[in-house]
Amino acid sequence: MIEDMQIRNLARNTQDSYLQQIARFAHHFRQSPESLGLEEIRTYQVYLTTERKLAPGSIMIAVAALRFLYKVTLRRAWPVTELIPAPKKPQTLPIVLSRVEVQRFLESVPTRKHRTILSVCYAAGLRISEAVRLQPAHIDSARMVLRVEQGKGQKDRYVMLSPRLLALLRAWWKVAKPRPWLFPGDRADQPISRSAVEVACRQAQRQCGIRKPITPHSLRHAFATHLLEGGTDLRTIQLLLGHRSLATTSRYLRIATLTVCATASPFDLLPHPSAPEPPPTPPAYF
Repeated sequence: MIEDMQIRNLARNTQDSYLQQIARFAHHFRQSPESLGLEEIRTYQVYLTTERKLAPGSIMIAVAALRFLYKVTLRRAWPVTELIPAPKKPQTLPIVLSRVEVQRFLESVPTRKHRTILSVCYAAGLRISEAVRLQPAHIDSARMVLRVEQGKGQKDRYVMLSPRLLALLRAWWKVAKPRPWLFPGDRADQPISRSAVEVACRQAQRQCGIRKPITPHSLRHAFATHLLEGGTDLRTIQLLLGHRSLATTSRYLRIATLTVCATASPFDLLPHPSAPEPPPTPPAYF
């Protein structure tokens, strides 16, 4: 299975995740997956759903790993999409910070390193996995772009480098002189870990007092939403975010409140009656 994943050049995180899921599956039955079949797979899916009570997103990872193992490595002639079904994932919308809340949150991040990296997530719309792996050579001040190498889906892309972010990065460089990673971890030859940034994010949330949930990915959502509300077209936002499908980007249309609320309701465009009724007294509760 490892060789099959390597041949297909699956991302390292994907390989690790698939192996972990198959190991758990084998441990559950205390048998090699090669000796297990569809009945055991179904029993395991019921176990994950009813006993472990995993979220649909977590179950989908297990399903993807099982499908790969039995279709690719074990070469079972099963219609795996039908016989190893994936749960329907609820369509939820992210809770987005306002511009004022983003500023308030970033001002509450205690250390310069964490404040700078979280500012990058918002200013350039990067995933935290992309931000932690930035290097000084990725900053192109002549073209005012940041180069993101091997982001999700193993794709390179360029994103904007705002003058304000450039000044922030230059200030960070002047203090830390980081190499080879722009944001080194405890060991200089390793980048800062995602978990370290997430811990700093939780501390800053408690400090700033914002009641909305805030993660590094919340800043990416805010980046996309604020661009859309500012008039940037969806195709440009798709390229900046590195989305494969425009449909993924289009969900921000449902949360860009300035765009939605600026649209006039057809009710307001109805002709006024010749003798309008006096307006009712507003109720106390809204």
